Amino acid sequence: MIRQLENVFVLETAASSYVFRVLESGHLEHLYFGRKVTIRTADDAELLFPTRAFLPGNAAAYSAEYPALSMERLCQEVSGLGKGDYSSPFVDVIHGDGSRTCDFRFAAAATGKAAPGEAGDAGALGPDDLPASDGLPHSWSGDSGEEPDCLTVMLADEEQQMRLQITWYVYSDCDVITRTVKIYNDSDEEVRLQALMSLQLDIPMRGTADRGMVFTTFTGGWGREMQRNDLPVISGRYVSESLLGASSSRANPFCMLRDADSTEDHGNVYGFNLIYSGNHRESVECGGERIRFMSGIHPQGFEWQLASGECFCAPEAVLSFSGDGMNGLSQNMHGFVREHILRGPWAKKPRPVLLNSWEACYMDISERKLLRLARAAKEAGIEMLVMDDGWFGKRNDDTCSLGDWTPDKSKLPGGIKRLCDKVNAFGLDFGIWVEPEMVNVDSDLYRAHPDWTLEIPGHPHSEGRTQRFLDLSRPEVVDHLIGAMSDVFGCANIQYVKWDMNRNFTDVFSAALPAERQGEVAHRYMLGLYRLMKTLTEKFPQILFEGCASGGNRTDLGILCYFQQIWGSDNTDALCRAEIQNGYSYGYPLSVIGAHVSDVPNHQTLRYTPLSSRYAVASFGLLGYECNLADMAKEEREAIMKQVAFYKEWRDVYFSGRFYRGRRFAGTLGGMGTGAAACGAEDAPGDTMEWTVVARDHSRAVGFIMQKLSLPNLPEQYYLPKGLDPTRRYHFTNTQEKHNIKVFGSLVNTISPVHIKQDSIAHGLIAKFKKLDGEREEVTAYGDAMMAAGIRLHPAYAGTGMDENVRLFRDFYARLYFMESVESEKVEE
Repeated sequence: MIRQLENVFVLETAASSYVFRVLESGHLEHLYFGRKVTIRTADDAELLFPTRAFLPGNAAAYSAEYPALSMERLCQEVSGLGKGDYSSPFVDVIHGDGSRTCDFRFAAAATGKAAPGEAGDAGALGPDDLPASDGLPHSWSGDSGEEPDCLTVMLADEEQQMRLQITWYVYSDCDVITRTVKIYNDSDEEVRLQALMSLQLDIPMRGTADRGMVFTTFTGGWGREMQRNDLPVISGRYVSESLLGASSSRANPFCMLRDADSTEDHGNVYGFNLIYSGNHRESVECGGERIRFMSGIHPQGFEWQLASGECFCAPEAVLSFSGDGMNGLSQNMHGFVREHILRGPWAKKPRPVLLNSWEACYMDISERKLLRLARAAKEAGIEMLVMDDGWFGKRNDDTCSLGDWTPDKSKLPGGIKRLCDKVNAFGLDFGIWVEPEMVNVDSDLYRAHPDWTLEIPGHPHSEGRTQRFLDLSRPEVVDHLIGAMSDVFGCANIQYVKWDMNRNFTDVFSAALPAERQGEVAHRYMLGLYRLMKTLTEKFPQILFEGCASGGNRTDLGILCYFQQIWGSDNTDALCRAEIQNGYSYGYPLSVIGAHVSDVPNHQTLRYTPLSSRYAVASFGLLGYECNLADMAKEEREAIMKQVAFYKEWRDVYFSGRFYRGRRFAGTLGGMGTGAAACGAEDAPGDTMEWTVVARDHSRAVGFIMQKLSLPNLPEQYYLPKGLDPTRRYHFTNTQEKHNIKVFGSLVNTISPVHIKQDSIAHGLIAKFKKLDGEREEVTAYGDAMMAAGIRLHPAYAGTGMDENVRLFRDFYARLYFMESVESEKVEE
């Protein structure tokens, strides 16, 4: 709901309020964003108004007319240079005369209902007839068709003849507000736009308590995505950013700003994201009377020439508030992604369990090998086979053939269609891998069009993965790719596409743009990419698209507006993946993150983890397998068959349930972790990862715990579920494990009537036919008791005996727990 109360604007979601006003000077003053408060009249809002008298010290006055107004101390909705605000500007423009002062003040406002890509004027066309304000992805109303409440405010800089249009959209159902910004050049001269951010949130300080805030970012690198970092905000500027040409695994655009004493389940938390896939910057500045958060396209390397009559649109920003800790904030963000970002037939459709050929074959594929994998997949109950890299051109390694999207007949004699038909005949769907944005120098495409890449003519190029970016800022390149990919996707019954992008920007230059417009290349590339993805996903709505960029190098809301899921990381090690998926869960539902069970030793870390742990972690994502199923031992294949069958029974809970974090690991992958100054004791990282996902109707739930390292003489462990219905009784149990006696080594002789030599033939034969039963957890209790007291698990092995009442929980072991409500018994009110 949106209310305009004289000069005060109140935006309300189900549980939060966002309030700002128009000052007499015409500037927008931010007043409040937090727990929902009651404001029905302009008088109700006076409590939020700061009192101004004399300027302190050497602060600059805005003008002689408003001598007590200091832009340095004002909490603003947008800020510019030149009028005494010395923090980073929201908008930065070099005008025709070379000056940079901006002073945007209120001109008009309108409320109503609107779709986020449609509010306001479309604006004029930019060079090459590419609309500068069109082509960006945006949120949408969802299946209900009910457009969100909308507030548009127009600000004007009358001196420089420019306008700034800000539009807020209120998604009350998930406690999310989004915001779009357009700038218009109404002057007779061309201006150079140096920065236009998407979101500014100035939080007023109300005493020393407000100085205890934490900026939580998610950083890392290849194979180390989404590592949570907590930075106490004391004074100065804190920045999380990407200049890779992608949203990047180095710094995801999702971040949080929260009270220092907030935990997973308690305290005030602000969450932010950007519906954009390119260079971005999120910053927090602390000083004076406010904390300023800003998010948008990274200003470095960006410059947009804005001719008279033209406009430019910034990406849509997302913000949310929760008073119920980080789990509460995550619930808001998960709901927003599911209901207002994902589109198409696959948006709410549970995903098939797939087998990807990569780690089984790498690029050494053939029809025979793939059909062998398909047979094994079918026997295991897997539903789809995906042919990864190596199927096209002369692709035997990564040095050639990107751009030449025709099948290698030596590997696929009958082409894609014959292979797909044979896979379909097994009862499996078929998927394929592509990397459309890239080209190898050793390719027919590059030889025909060497000017179609992002590179500086006549200068050496800094290579990545021996490939280069096609210049998607050029419409003819996008048109070519639409045709090439349409030929691939339409040649057979393809139901899944893994869309990869395996390098980062270097030597960014477009031969199609003049020197003065090279600052536009990175953003124009993104507009071209979005047109490519939009066209193909609309043309092939039956295909499930998974975005991949060296794993999670481009996991963002912009990609998810077109693709229904993301490959979370090339790192499939279960221990690493638990931490990576935990990081993703703060801003993204795990129902959009692909997670696979792979072979051991793991191909990225050479670590051995048990198959049950690999499955347990991967089941809390979009389950797939990435291993040579055809060569596996019978025992492992049978175990996978049981895993897949069990997952299908619980898939609806995993896919659409509400996800909650409990305990978490401490910095396995290099995250900075959390110090005492940055969080409460409840949130201190440790040696255990703990998750719960609960069905929407609270009838069923799946729990998870994983241990890093086994420690002696610490047998006690518990599982603490979250999100259960406190009034229901739940039956709690686990899947009973069967343990190979070889894990005990020579200890087997403590119970064997005859001596068994470790690793001997006899040892192997006994292990083949004799398995040790694992513990069986079973209890029935009310949801409130389980959540408050936790569930005490069977004691772990502690060196003094082992039977079915002892929990074997070694290094990197995980357990899944299952809760089903006993419908006939409920607490009497």
